[in-house]
Amino acid sequence: MEASPDPAADQVPAPAVPDVRPRRAGYRRLPVQQRREQLIAVALELFASRPPEEVGLDDVAEAAGASRPLVYRYFAGGKQQLYEAALRTAAEELTSRFAVPLAGTPSEQLAAVLDGYFAFVAEHDAGYSALLRGGSVVETARTSAIVDDVRRAALRRTLRHLGVREAGPRLTLLVRSWIAVVEGASLSWLDEGRALPVAELRDWLVDQFTAMAAATALRDPQTAEVLAGLLALEGPDAPRAERLRAVLAAR
Repeated sequence: MEASPDPAADQVPAPAVPDVRPRRAGYRRLPVQQRREQLIAVALELFASRPPEEVGLDDVAEAAGASRPLVYRYFAGGKQQLYEAALRTAAEELTSRFAVPLAGTPSEQLAAVLDGYFAFVAEHDAGYSALLRGGSVVETARTSAIVDDVRRAALRRTLRHLGVREAGPRLTLLVRSWIAVVEGASLSWLDEGRALPVAELRDWLVDQFTAMAAATALRDPQTAEVLAGLLALEGPDAPRAERLRAVLAAR
C-alpha cells in the first residue's frame, strides 16, 4: 500500500514580497548633528528668500528631503525654535569674523576685519539677510536678542581695536552708528546685486569711520585722544593721516 504523501513536506515557502512602498524623494539617513545642521541651513535659505511667516515646516521638510515629523524630532518647538536656531547659527559665524589681525596699521586692520565681514556676507547672503532684516511677525524678544548680541560683539571688538577700555557716551554712539552704516551698506550691496566691487565698499566704510570719528572728535576729548593715538600708529605717509591731522589741528 502506497503511503500517503506528507502535506507538510510538499509545502514550499512563498517567495518574499519586496517592499515597494514609496519613499520620500531625496530622503536619506544622516547622522544626528549633520541632519540638524542641514535643517538649519535649509531654513536659513527659506527664511531669507521669503518672509518667515510664509515659510512652514512642510517647506523646510520638503527642501531638506525629510518628513515633517523628522523636523519636529529635532525642533520640538516647531518653526519658531527652528527660526531662532537658524538665526543663532548665522550670528555665531558672523561674530567669529570680527577678529582683528595683529599686523598692519589701524586702518589696514579695520579693512581686514571688513574683508572677513564681507566674506561672510558674500558666502552666506541668505543667512545674513535673515539675521538682520526685522519686522516679521515671528520676531520675538529672543530673536531680537540674537541680533543685539552680534551688534554688542561688534561694539566690543571695535573699541578693543581702538584701545579703549571704557568708552564715553559720544565714542559709544560713534561706534554704534558706524556699525549701523556697515549693516545698511551690506544689505544695500546685496539688494543691488553686488554691483559695487567689495574692495571699494570696504575702503568707503573705512573712510566713513574716519570721517565720523573726526566729526565726533570736534566735540569729544576722548574721541580726539583715540584719533591722536591712531594717527601715531598710521605713519606719516598713510593716506588718511593728513585728514586726521587737519581735524586735530582744528580743535
